[in-house]
Amino acid sequence: MFSSVLSLCLCWLCYLLLFLGSGVLLVFLLYCGYIQYTHMKYDHIPGPPRDSFIFGHSASIDVTKDHKVSHDVFLQWAEEYGPVFRINLFHYVGIYSTDPESVKEYLMSSEYPKDPNTYNRLFYLFGKRFLGIGLLTDPDHQHWYKQRRIMDPAFSHTYLIQMVEVFNERAEQLMEHLEEKADGKQQVNMHALLNRVTLDVITKVAFGMDLGLVEGNKTAFPEAISTVLKGMIHGLQNPFMQYMPQHWAYVKKVQESADLLRKVGHECISQRKQAMLDGEELPKDILTKILQVAQQGDGLDDEIMLDNFITFFIAGQETTANQLSFTVMELTRQPEITQRLREEIDDIIGFKREISFEDISNLSYTTQVLKESLRLYPPGPGTARYIKNDAEIAGIRIPGGVPIVFNTYVMGRMEKFFPHPLTFDPERFHTSAAKPYYCYFPFALGPRSCLGQVFAQLEAKVVLSKLLQRFEFELVPGQSFEIMDTGTLRPRDGVVCTLTPRKVT
Repeated sequence: MFSSVLSLCLCWLCYLLLFLGSGVLLVFLLYCGYIQYTHMKYDHIPGPPRDSFIFGHSASIDVTKDHKVSHDVFLQWAEEYGPVFRINLFHYVGIYSTDPESVKEYLMSSEYPKDPNTYNRLFYLFGKRFLGIGLLTDPDHQHWYKQRRIMDPAFSHTYLIQMVEVFNERAEQLMEHLEEKADGKQQVNMHALLNRVTLDVITKVAFGMDLGLVEGNKTAFPEAISTVLKGMIHGLQNPFMQYMPQHWAYVKKVQESADLLRKVGHECISQRKQAMLDGEELPKDILTKILQVAQQGDGLDDEIMLDNFITFFIAGQETTANQLSFTVMELTRQPEITQRLREEIDDIIGFKREISFEDISNLSYTTQVLKESLRLYPPGPGTARYIKNDAEIAGIRIPGGVPIVFNTYVMGRMEKFFPHPLTFDPERFHTSAAKPYYCYFPFALGPRSCLGQVFAQLEAKVVLSKLLQRFEFELVPGQSFEIMDTGTLRPRDGVVCTLTPRKVT
């Protein structure tokens, strides 16, 4: 009797497994059919051969191996396949364009939203809310515009002038720290220190937080930001990573980092709101201004405020630190440019420790150097817009329903836009030089351009001016000029230098 029941159970189990297996097979075949449909729809657009039918070009642009920068691959493809080419990742298709007219049309108009297929994938990071629908990622133009109107006053000219005091204060702390190490022997990781000072700045001017990182205080913030950025790029390239057991430990670390950032943000926003209700004196920072403006209208819910909290940390800290690091790295092999920078700083600032807003405004050659750094090493290399309807770019028909990607790293390194593109030449951005025609957009362009770009460049000028005012620096042997792609672009080796006090004649 028992053996009969067991046989029956095993029989039903076999039928069940067969049924489930058939279902899985059917789903897989349907998915493959959909991939084939996308290939047929877009394969008339030039592009490199796919690495595989299902994974598309994922192996070619995998930044997790061989120290590869995916944007160098895109540059190679742009040179080989022309101004419009396609890439495939699973069932996704992306169109890359290096046609300046298309940059002008799609970035300068509010008609084309940010690509929801790309930016909605940043709403969560491995199941944890990450960038949500903050200013950077919101694909809905009307909802984004409401947020932008609330945020704009916090980045007004008046507010920016007030921030210069904090820029000076935090930069001076960095200079004092470097003075202790400027003996020509101690090795200094400039990228790590610049990360600390920019994080100190953004937490202070945006949220009234005093982390004291430059002074040596310990916090998990820098590591958390770095971790979520790496997780972001890995998650975009492999949407199934969180379901693969070999990646679970890494995924958990990314999730914990995202939780940490949102937890601290929640505490910060809640405390400020309570202080406003209690009638306490409020710090004159970005958060206060945003909450005051939001009270006058419909406001933003706490989750969207947290989305922007994370966005400000990444856009306001990571990218500025990377820009400064790349600039210092490049100046170590540009003695003539460095000398000219010092002469401008000596002439305008002299030995002053407090750099004024007016001083910063007069640093014209410094501006050129920072712009050239952004051309060659843009921390945020690209942006994407969504083409809903059929279009034509550079004579090529683009069926609607795809993202079009614009990459300032790629266009900034193309000979046809910038002669001798790998030569660091700040004269490209002299006021009398021809303005690059829609091929240079390190902060994007048009209505969705970066809200904090003036903030970032003011901060960069203060920090760079103080560095050149006080120190000589050179890379230690073994340092490379290579780039690492971690969601943003940063120097691979950290720009490890030795410093000596500057000899002023």
